[in-house]
Amino acid sequence: MSLITDLASRAGSAAQSVWEASGQLIQPSLRLGVTGLARSGKTVFTTALIHHLTRGTTLPAFRASSEGRIRRAHLAHQPDDAIPRFPYEEHLESLTGQRLWPQSTNRISELRVDIEYERKAGWRTGPASLALDIVDYPGEWLLDLALLDAGYAGWSRQTVEASNRPDRRAIAAAWRESLAGLDPTGPADELLAGRASDAFKAYLVALRAGPEAVATTPPGRFLMPGDLAGSPALTFAPLDLKPGQPIAPGSFAALMERRFEAYKTHVVKPFFREHFQRIDRQIVLVDVLAAIDAGPLALAELEESLDQVLMAFRTGRNTLLSRLFSPRADRVLFAATKADHIHHTDHDRLDAILRLLVNRASRRTEAAGARVGTVALASVRATRETTVREGRETLRAVAGVPEAGERIGDEIFDGQTEAAIFPGELPEHAEAVFQGAIEPGSLRFPRFRPPVVPVDAAGRLGRLPHIRFDRALEFLLGDRLA
Repeated sequence: MSLITDLASRAGSAAQSVWEASGQLIQPSLRLGVTGLARSGKTVFTTALIHHLTRGTTLPAFRASSEGRIRRAHLAHQPDDAIPRFPYEEHLESLTGQRLWPQSTNRISELRVDIEYERKAGWRTGPASLALDIVDYPGEWLLDLALLDAGYAGWSRQTVEASNRPDRRAIAAAWRESLAGLDPTGPADELLAGRASDAFKAYLVALRAGPEAVATTPPGRFLMPGDLAGSPALTFAPLDLKPGQPIAPGSFAALMERRFEAYKTHVVKPFFREHFQRIDRQIVLVDVLAAIDAGPLALAELEESLDQVLMAFRTGRNTLLSRLFSPRADRVLFAATKADHIHHTDHDRLDAILRLLVNRASRRTEAAGARVGTVALASVRATRETTVREGRETLRAVAGVPEAGERIGDEIFDGQTEAAIFPGELPEHAEAVFQGAIEPGSLRFPRFRPPVVPVDAAGRLGRLPHIRFDRALEFLLGDRLA
């Protein structure tokens, strides 16, 4: 990006921030970013959030709710006409009508909920309102922000080295074979660039499908190209570059480098400028249980990815000047999802593991004035707790309806029958999971169907069951509804 273009971009962002800040005087608002790494339940969280607010569910740990101070919450017109609307009604019907988990979205979407509430007793009393703008976007886009400070050569070497890890060698075998046939010093070749990019994308798809792919390897838009499919900005790949090897003009490596920079210019920077830097609060959903079951290498990868996530956030306390010229997220919550897959006696242990994963990055972020929180939750609880007998031992288990085709050992579930499952136990000390205390693949986490949600005589849908969802809302919204 040229200096003039960069200055113009900064001026445009500042003008937008001034406009939004002035609007706060008329209608207070809060932009909540919701994202999640692979298979973390991002869409389910957003659907449950809107459901509980608009239905008026009493949530004990969410003080504005438990104290009866939320008078009404209703869907409103979103402020950004160019962003698709989050299809709340469609997802709620999928959860409650069909008992199917909603399909993950592969684009940014938004929805506004106007919350009318009573301020707590004090020097400010009486009715007030808050416009909650929920911005839902893929976690792959968040990890792409790490590319902004990366160069093509460094990114290539890092990606190639990661593919040689023991847990990735088999997955990367086909891509590395094609990579060995590419000459970075050879002439730029469009057809060869397309083949190299296709082979790399196939590797990324295989990574995401694998059990260790809790975190994703950028570029994230390669897996969800949209209207950019086939464009030069999405047609590049890493090359096996030697340390210190120069990239000659006109070479194949130069072509790849130019397209890598185009990706940053046309894909990553617009997302950062138009959406990401406007977020006030952020929740990042993480499937920690899958990483634990995959073993220490997967946990190490997840820790690195979460560190990159917090590095991407411009965090700290918001002042009037920072809101005008350098808006920042002042609270970031990491949530370990699928807590309903384990017994409640392990919920605190799951939270402790997540805290350990983000500990290094959270200290740095809190030093900048932002708050970082963790919670183990289930946005929609699909199980109940029970016990099972195994020999002479009674084990704490969970019971639910596994989806059709799910397997534990030799048993394949039909999607209709409830099953009681002992998932295994998490270690008492969080550090033990990094030391191989749990054998990879030894935990039992089948995918359960959503629960049956009752409908009353008037046809009104009952509440969605959850675990610790109210704690998440208190951290993210509580102070703004005080």
